[in-house]
Amino acid sequence: MSVSLRLARHGSKKRPFYRIVAADSSKPRDGRFLEIVGTYNPIKENIEVAIDKERALYWINNGARVSDTVKSLLVKQGII
Repeated sequence: MSVSLRLARHGSKKRPFYRIVAADSSKPRDGRFLEIVGTYNPIKENIEVAIDKERALYWINNGARVSDTVKSLLVKQGII
């Protein structure tokens, strides 16, 4: 099982809200996940990003791949 940190889309049509999840890479984008690591809301005037630093680093240290978008969010938050 290959784990990846990626975004799972939620919210309504044209009003996206994302969860940053640790999920098996073979599962669908919005399918089953192992853990919710944080949230990302791009619609607000001030973009809201909330990430559990300890859990994100736990998954990265245990070999989880990180998607490009999540990697940029982690860098902006100062986690990596």
